[in-house]
Amino acid sequence: MGLVRHVVCAMSGGVDSSVAALLLKRRGYSVTGVFMKNWDSLDESGVCSAEKDCADAYRVCQSLDIPFHQVSYVKEYWHEVFSNLLKEYEKGRTPNPDILCNKHIKFNHFQKYAINTLGADAMATGHYARTSQEDEEVFQQPHSAPPPTLFRDRFEIRNPVRLYKGADLLKDQTFFLSQISQDALRQTMFPLAGLTKEFVKKIAAEAGFDHVLKKKESMGICFIGERNFENFILEVRSKTWTVSMIMMKLYWNFVCIEDGTVLGTHKGWFTLTLGQRARIGGQKEAMFVVDKDVVTGDVFVAPTTNHPSLFRDTVRTDRFHWLTVDPPPELVRTQMMECHFRFIHQMPLIPCTVTLNMDGTVWISVSQPVRALTPGQFAVLYKGDECLGSGKIIQLGPSEYTLQKGRERLVAAAVQQKEQPTPEPTS
Repeated sequence: MGLVRHVVCAMSGGVDSSVAALLLKRRGYSVTGVFMKNWDSLDESGVCSAEKDCADAYRVCQSLDIPFHQVSYVKEYWHEVFSNLLKEYEKGRTPNPDILCNKHIKFNHFQKYAINTLGADAMATGHYARTSQEDEEVFQQPHSAPPPTLFRDRFEIRNPVRLYKGADLLKDQTFFLSQISQDALRQTMFPLAGLTKEFVKKIAAEAGFDHVLKKKESMGICFIGERNFENFILEVRSKTWTVSMIMMKLYWNFVCIEDGTVLGTHKGWFTLTLGQRARIGGQKEAMFVVDKDVVTGDVFVAPTTNHPSLFRDTVRTDRFHWLTVDPPPELVRTQMMECHFRFIHQMPLIPCTVTLNMDGTVWISVSQPVRALTPGQFAVLYKGDECLGSGKIIQLGPSEYTLQKGRERLVAAAVQQKEQPTPEPTS
C-alpha cells in the first residue's frame, strides 16, 4: 500500500472549506480539519460568531470522520493585521485586512502550524483559485528561504509556482491571495480550483451539510464579521489610539472641492473612504468623498457620484510583491510591461502599463480613468489568467478635475498674455 499523504484543511465553518475537506478525503488523503480563531469579541447582536462557526466546522469534521483542531491567532491578528489597519486609517488610507489576513495569518502562522506542528505534507483552503502545479507536486516542494536582496541571483535556475484564476470567474479569489509567499503557495492545495460555487453547493447538499448551506455568506471584515464599521472604528479608536489622537476634537469639516465652502461636519477622516457618499444634511444633491487632509482633518467632497475629482489614471505602489518572487523578465528587461489591473475584488480588469522603479515600487498607468482609486488598497496585476501579485497603493496621480483646472489656468494665462499691449520698441 502506498504512502497516504496528510493534508491539513483550514475550516471556517462555511460551505467552501467544508466541501474542500470532503473532496480531499474522497481523493484518499489523510485529512485534518483546523479552525482558526482570530478575533476575540461578540458581534453587534451580542453573539460570538466564532463559536458558532467553530461548532459548524466541528460538525463537518465529525461527519467526515476526520480529526479536528482549533488554534488561536488572536494575538497575532491584533499585532500583524488589525494594528496595521488602525495605523493605515490614521494616515488617511483605506486598508484591505482580508489580503493582510491571508498574508500574515492563514498563509504564514497557520501554514507553519499545519506543516511543522501537525506534521502535514500540505495545507488546503476553500479558496476559488488554482496553481500551476498538480496535487502530487505539492508534496515534493522543498522549503525555500526568501531572497536576501531585492531580486534573486540572475543565474539561479528556478521554477516558481504560479497562481491562476479559479474556474468560477465570479467567485475567483486570487485577488485576496495576491500577497502570500511563494513558499506558502508551493505547499498549498486548492480543492475547489475547477469548480463553480453552484456545484460546490450541490456537493454540500448531497453530503448532508445542511447546517453550513443555510448560512449567509460572510461579507464583513476578515474574522471580525459584519458590524456597523463607523461605530466599530470609533469604539476601537477611543480605546487604542494615542493620547494625542484622543485629545483631538470630535468633529471635523466637510469642505466642497469646488469652492472651499464648509458644508458640514464628520466624526473623523478615518471613518470615510474615497468615493463613498458623505452624509451631509441640507444639500440639494448628493456629495461624495474625493480627498482627505489628515493634518487638518478636513474631508473634501464633490457633487455627483461621477465628479471628475474622483477619476484618476495613475497610481504608485510600495515595493511590489511578485508571487513568483522575481518580477516578470519582460518588466526587468525593459522596465515597462502591459498587463491588467484591479484594486477592488470583482471589478472588471483594466488594461494598464506598469513601470518598475529601482526600489521595487511600481507606477501603474491605466488605459482609462478609474473612479475612486484609494491609497491603502492593493493594486493587483494580472497577465491573462495569472495573478502576478500586488502592491499597496501609496500615491495617486492627479485627478481629472485637477488636470481640467490646470488646463483652464493655462488657457486663461495665454489669453491674458495676448491681451497685454505689446511694449513700444525703444529708439
